[in-house]
Amino acid sequence: MIYEEIIKSIDEGEADRVVELSKNALMQGYPPIQVLQKGLMAGMDKVAEKFRDQRVMVPEVLMSARAIHAGLLVLAPYLKSKRINNRKGVIVIGTVAGDLHDIGKNLVKMMVMSTGVKIIDLGINVSTRKFINAVQKEKPDILMMASLLTTTMPAMKVVIEELNEGGLRQGVKIAVGGAPVDEPFAKEIGADYYFESAKDVTDFLEKNLEKIINRKGRVGV
Repeated sequence: MIYEEIIKSIDEGEADRVVELSKNALMQGYPPIQVLQKGLMAGMDKVAEKFRDQRVMVPEVLMSARAIHAGLLVLAPYLKSKRINNRKGVIVIGTVAGDLHDIGKNLVKMMVMSTGVKIIDLGINVSTRKFINAVQKEKPDILMMASLLTTTMPAMKVVIEELNEGGLRQGVKIAVGGAPVDEPFAKEIGADYYFESAKDVTDFLEKNLEKIINRKGRVGV
């Protein structure tokens, strides 16, 4: 199956092969969202699991990340064209300060875009001040922070503390994720949600985004 070939190519860091397979899948009529979920995301999940188990090193993860990014570039135009333009909600997303990796963030961004929710991508190595300014300016329903390295995880806590101290926490939910992040850490730093995968994010949004927006409106934020 073509999905299995995409997963294998991602695991081996073969970017050109991922591009070729993604294009072939689209030409054969496979739905873009399925190519994303069952191919690219499944491949990323496999690499992330190996990374957590210390069966691969960062350089190998980066090769896989480049392969996934190459596939995302193929799928992006097709996913954007399927957006539901009347979907409410604003999400701000970024990779925390000191972390230059964006593949997990990009997968989440692509999945969220496919639902039609407005997502504002702050990029990589995002400073605390940039996160704070984005919350003040955009007034998002959800702020999502990603980290791939354990050394950058504390930056998430700093952002949350700054939001609390600045009186900006009310009305914005905070979600965290990334290979080294887990549920206990999310609770420890005061995050509202932890997402293990991009698929978890979209499943959550489908069920809960409207509730979050309505609750935000009632508190007058």
